[in-house]
Amino acid sequence: MQSDPSDISPAEVSIHGRDVDVGGSRVHYLEAGPSAGIDLLLLHGGRFDSSTWKKLGTIQLLASRGYRVLALDLPGYGDSPKSALSREDFLPALLKSLDLDQVVILSPSMSGSFSLPMVARHPAKVRAYVPVAPAGVGRYGPRILFSPVPTLILWGSADRVFPVSGAADLATHFQDAEVHVFEGASHPCYLDQPKAFHQVLLAFLKGLK
Repeated sequence: MQSDPSDISPAEVSIHGRDVDVGGSRVHYLEAGPSAGIDLLLLHGGRFDSSTWKKLGTIQLLASRGYRVLALDLPGYGDSPKSALSREDFLPALLKSLDLDQVVILSPSMSGSFSLPMVARHPAKVRAYVPVAPAGVGRYGPRILFSPVPTLILWGSADRVFPVSGAADLATHFQDAEVHVFEGASHPCYLDQPKAFHQVLLAFLKGLK
Protein backbone atom coordinates (compact mmCIF):
# COMPACT_ATOMS: atom_id res chain seq x y z
CA MET A 1 0.00 0.00 0.00
CA GLN A 2 1.42 3.36 -1.05
CA SER A 3 1.90 5.92 1.74
CA ASP A 4 -0.02 9.18 1.78
CA PRO A 5 2.37 11.99 0.71
CA SER A 6 0.95 14.15 3.52
CA ASP A 7 2.44 11.65 6.00
CA ILE A 8 5.96 12.21 4.66
CA SER A 9 8.10 14.65 6.62
CA PRO A 10 10.16 17.18 4.63
CA ALA A 11 13.19 15.87 6.52
CA GLU A 12 12.66 12.46 4.90
CA VAL A 13 12.72 13.78 1.33
CA SER A 14 15.67 12.82 -0.88
CA ILE A 15 16.94 15.47 -3.30
CA HIS A 16 18.93 14.39 -6.35
CA GLY A 17 21.22 16.54 -8.48
CA ARG A 18 20.80 15.87 -12.19
CA ASP A 19 21.95 17.24 -15.56
CA VAL A 20 20.16 17.40 -18.90
CA ASP A 21 21.20 18.61 -22.34
CA VAL A 22 19.09 21.52 -23.53
CA GLY A 23 19.91 22.95 -26.95
CA GLY A 24 23.47 21.65 -26.79
CA SER A 25 24.24 22.99 -23.32
CA ARG A 26 24.20 21.25 -19.95
CA VAL A 27 21.56 22.32 -17.46
CA HIS A 28 21.80 21.34 -13.81
CA TYR A 29 18.75 20.86 -11.62
CA LEU A 30 17.63 19.39 -8.32
CA GLU A 31 14.80 16.86 -8.33
CA ALA A 32 12.65 15.48 -5.55
CA GLY A 33 9.22 13.95 -5.07
CA PRO A 34 7.23 11.18 -6.76
CA SER A 35 7.49 10.84 -10.53
CA ALA A 36 3.70 10.60 -10.77
CA GLY A 37 3.15 13.93 -9.01
CA ILE A 38 2.28 17.27 -10.61
CA ASP A 39 5.48 18.72 -12.08
CA LEU A 40 6.64 21.93 -10.39
CA LEU A 41 9.40 23.91 -12.07
CA LEU A 42 11.23 26.22 -9.64
CA LEU A 43 13.21 29.05 -11.24
CA HIS A 44 15.25 31.66 -9.36
CA GLY A 45 16.27 35.30 -9.21
CA GLY A 46 19.49 36.91 -10.41
CA ARG A 47 21.39 36.53 -7.12
CA PHE A 48 20.33 32.94 -6.53
CA ASP A 49 20.22 29.42 -7.98
CA SER A 50 18.49 26.10 -7.29
CA SER A 51 20.20 25.74 -3.91
CA THR A 52 18.14 28.66 -2.59
CA TRP A 53 15.00 26.52 -2.66
CA LYS A 54 16.83 23.67 -0.90
CA LYS A 55 18.15 25.93 1.86
CA LEU A 56 14.69 27.46 2.32
CA GLY A 57 13.11 24.00 2.54
CA THR A 58 10.79 24.66 -0.39
CA ILE A 59 11.88 21.61 -2.39
CA GLN A 60 11.52 19.31 0.60
CA LEU A 61 8.12 20.71 1.60
CA LEU A 62 6.58 20.49 -1.87
CA ALA A 63 7.98 17.01 -2.48
CA SER A 64 6.62 15.83 0.86
CA ARG A 65 3.16 16.95 -0.29
CA GLY A 66 3.35 14.68 -3.32
CA TYR A 67 4.60 17.08 -5.99
CA ARG A 68 7.48 16.30 -8.33
CA VAL A 69 9.84 19.24 -7.91
CA LEU A 70 12.51 20.32 -10.39
CA ALA A 71 14.59 23.30 -9.27
CA LEU A 72 16.74 24.67 -12.08
CA ASP A 73 20.05 26.42 -12.32
CA LEU A 74 19.18 28.72 -15.20
CA PRO A 75 21.84 29.18 -17.93
CA GLY A 76 24.83 31.05 -16.56
CA TYR A 77 23.85 30.48 -12.92
CA GLY A 78 24.85 27.86 -10.35
CA ASP A 79 26.20 24.77 -12.09
CA SER A 80 24.64 25.51 -15.50
CA PRO A 81 26.91 27.08 -18.13
CA LYS A 82 25.59 29.76 -20.46
CA SER A 83 23.38 28.62 -23.32
CA ALA A 84 23.18 29.57 -26.97
CA LEU A 85 19.38 29.52 -26.65
CA SER A 86 17.52 32.76 -26.09
CA ARG A 87 15.57 33.19 -22.86
CA GLU A 88 12.35 32.97 -24.86
CA ASP A 89 13.33 29.60 -26.31
CA PHE A 90 14.93 28.04 -23.24
CA LEU A 91 11.93 26.74 -21.29
CA PRO A 92 10.16 25.16 -24.29
CA ALA A 93 13.41 23.36 -25.11
CA LEU A 94 13.85 22.29 -21.50
CA LEU A 95 10.37 20.78 -21.32
CA LYS A 96 11.08 18.85 -24.50
CA SER A 97 14.42 17.56 -23.18
CA LEU A 98 12.83 16.44 -19.90
CA ASP A 99 9.76 15.03 -21.66
CA LEU A 100 7.45 17.23 -19.58
CA ASP A 101 3.99 17.77 -20.99
CA GLN A 102 2.76 20.43 -18.57
CA VAL A 103 4.29 22.20 -15.56
CA VAL A 104 3.54 24.63 -12.78
CA ILE A 105 6.15 27.40 -12.95
CA LEU A 106 7.36 29.31 -9.88
CA SER A 107 9.28 32.29 -11.19
CA PRO A 108 10.89 35.05 -9.09
CA SER A 109 12.42 38.28 -10.35
CA MET A 110 14.98 37.80 -13.16
CA SER A 111 13.49 34.48 -14.20
CA GLY A 112 10.37 36.31 -15.39
CA SER A 113 12.27 36.95 -18.62
CA PHE A 114 12.26 33.16 -19.11
CA SER A 115 8.77 32.36 -17.82
CA LEU A 116 6.62 35.21 -19.15
CA PRO A 117 7.36 34.42 -22.82
CA MET A 118 6.64 30.76 -22.04
CA VAL A 119 3.23 31.68 -20.66
CA ALA A 120 2.58 33.98 -23.63
CA ARG A 121 3.63 31.54 -26.36
CA HIS A 122 2.84 28.13 -24.87
CA PRO A 123 -0.04 28.51 -22.37
CA ALA A 124 -1.15 24.90 -22.85
CA LYS A 125 2.21 23.78 -21.44
CA VAL A 126 1.74 25.80 -18.24
CA ARG A 127 -0.63 24.17 -15.77
CA ALA A 128 -0.32 27.15 -13.43
CA TYR A 129 1.97 30.15 -12.97
CA VAL A 130 3.37 31.67 -9.79
CA PRO A 131 5.37 34.82 -10.62
CA VAL A 132 7.12 36.49 -7.67
CA ALA A 133 7.75 40.15 -8.54
CA PRO A 134 8.96 39.02 -11.99
CA ALA A 135 11.16 40.94 -14.39
CA GLY A 136 9.98 41.49 -17.95
CA VAL A 137 6.36 42.50 -17.32
CA GLY A 138 6.71 45.64 -19.42
CA ARG A 139 8.23 43.71 -22.31
CA TYR A 140 6.22 40.50 -22.25
CA GLY A 141 3.00 41.51 -20.52
CA PRO A 142 1.42 42.92 -23.69
CA ARG A 143 1.92 39.51 -25.34
CA ILE A 144 -0.30 37.92 -22.71
CA LEU A 145 -3.91 38.81 -23.53
CA PHE A 146 -6.26 37.48 -20.83
CA SER A 147 -4.32 34.24 -20.51
CA PRO A 148 -6.35 31.28 -19.22
CA VAL A 149 -3.40 30.02 -17.15
CA PRO A 150 -4.33 29.98 -13.42
CA THR A 151 -1.98 32.46 -11.78
CA LEU A 152 -0.88 33.39 -8.27
CA ILE A 153 1.02 36.68 -8.21
CA LEU A 154 3.23 37.17 -5.14
CA TRP A 155 4.92 40.41 -4.09
CA GLY A 156 6.50 42.08 -1.08
CA SER A 157 4.96 45.39 -0.05
CA ALA A 158 8.45 46.82 0.63
CA ASP A 159 9.90 45.73 -2.73
CA ARG A 160 12.38 48.41 -3.85
CA VAL A 161 13.29 46.68 -7.11
CA PHE A 162 9.82 46.39 -8.66
CA PRO A 163 7.10 48.47 -6.92
CA VAL A 164 4.20 46.45 -5.53
CA SER A 165 1.84 48.32 -7.88
CA GLY A 166 3.17 45.97 -10.56
CA ALA A 167 1.19 43.12 -9.03
CA ALA A 168 -2.19 44.60 -9.95
CA ASP A 169 -0.92 45.51 -13.40
CA LEU A 170 0.28 41.96 -14.07
CA ALA A 171 -3.04 40.53 -12.88
CA THR A 172 -4.89 42.35 -15.68
CA HIS A 173 -3.22 40.07 -18.23
CA PHE A 174 -4.85 36.92 -16.85
CA GLN A 175 -8.40 35.63 -16.73
CA ASP A 176 -7.86 33.92 -13.39
CA ALA A 177 -5.26 35.71 -11.26
CA GLU A 178 -4.95 35.87 -7.50
CA VAL A 179 -2.66 38.47 -5.92
CA HIS A 180 -1.05 38.09 -2.51
CA VAL A 181 1.12 40.83 -1.01
CA PHE A 182 3.41 40.03 1.93
CA GLU A 183 3.32 43.06 4.20
CA GLY A 184 6.76 44.42 5.03
CA ALA A 185 8.58 41.94 2.80
CA SER A 186 11.30 43.01 0.37
CA HIS A 187 11.93 41.92 -3.22
CA PRO A 188 12.76 38.27 -2.35
CA CYS A 189 9.64 38.01 -0.18
CA TYR A 190 10.11 34.25 0.16
CA LEU A 191 13.33 34.85 2.12
CA ASP A 192 11.73 37.41 4.43
CA GLN A 193 8.58 35.41 5.15
CA PRO A 194 9.21 31.77 4.17
CA LYS A 195 6.49 30.26 6.36
CA ALA A 196 3.79 32.57 4.99
CA PHE A 197 5.14 32.13 1.47
CA HIS A 198 4.91 28.35 1.72
CA GLN A 199 1.40 28.48 3.17
CA VAL A 200 0.07 30.67 0.36
CA LEU A 201 1.83 28.58 -2.30
CA LEU A 202 0.51 25.27 -0.94
CA ALA A 203 -3.04 26.61 -0.70
CA PHE A 204 -2.92 27.69 -4.34
CA LEU A 205 -1.48 24.37 -5.53
CA LYS A 206 -4.09 22.43 -3.57
CA GLY A 207 -6.84 24.33 -5.38
CA LEU A 208 -5.61 23.44 -8.87
CA LYS A 209 -7.94 21.25 -10.90
